[in-house]
Amino acid sequence: MTINLDNKALKKRPNWYSYLAIVLCFFIFNLSNTHGQQIKTSHQQWLKDQFSEKHQKLIPIVAVADMYFSCNKVRKIDPVTFPLADLITKKNKNELADKLMRCLGDDKIKSDQALNFGLLGCFHQQLSGLAEEERKIKMVLVNKAILSLSREERQQSFTRCVNAQAINYLK
Repeated sequence: MTINLDNKALKKRPNWYSYLAIVLCFFIFNLSNTHGQQIKTSHQQWLKDQFSEKHQKLIPIVAVADMYFSCNKVRKIDPVTFPLADLITKKNKNELADKLMRCLGDDKIKSDQALNFGLLGCFHQQLSGLAEEERKIKMVLVNKAILSLSREERQQSFTRCVNAQAINYLK
């Protein structure tokens, strides 16, 4: 089998405009990619600057709301059970703190019982997207895990959970 190429096809070469277009495209792509990275980095910094302070202010509110939500669910201090999201977004933080103190009674806010209430509240919200039956099963597992964890492990878990919750409320 032979391939027949005429002389015109062999002599035909890309002209310098083609090379220029390729170099120009590469330059623009590289420049836009670098510029895109700079924008991405500056945007991430802007997000941190914008939301870091809000996040830090929201963390204690979320923690108190988690504790109060579960405490009230167990001890039934208030006749109305507010959704956790409403406690975080709509309740006055001082009123929420008063409600928690009233619900805890003799237990201190730094007590194991308050920490356990916080974990239960936080995981209640984390699992809220599940079907009711599945959520109940998972909450039983959460209760068992709480009983088996050391105070330090429970505190770390609560801190991570509250951080994740607070981030979700910033979105």
